[in-house]
Amino acid sequence: MSSVALRTTFVLNALLFVPAGLLVYFLPLGTLGVNPLWLGRVAGALLLAWGVSMAYGAWRPVGAAVVQFVTGNLLLAATLVPAALRASMPGTLRTALVAVGVALAVLAVLALVLPRPRTGDLR
Repeated sequence: MSSVALRTTFVLNALLFVPAGLLVYFLPLGTLGVNPLWLGRVAGALLLAWGVSMAYGAWRPVGAAVVQFVTGNLLLAATLVPAALRASMPGTLRTALVAVGVALAVLAVLALVLPRPRTGDLR
């Protein structure tokens, strides 16, 4: 049961990052206010690659994959939440960024707390 819960955290993380990466990559960057064009494309590709890495990590959620998962989520949450708390940001965007930051932090804590599967228990 524990490996299923840990795999679920990886899959939920991948379900967050893969669509976000595709959205940032293919979204017209004028709506985001990003200039030059390649910067938005690189950011989208990085988000997509991170989501694919999390989806791949769901197959064997042990060792380095869990450390990557926790570190990446906590760093991203620590970046999003202070930026969202700035007064110049619109209310709905602020709420969305805080919600994403909290969700990433909760997934990271779950990945730390959930027991790791034994070596032969990765079915």
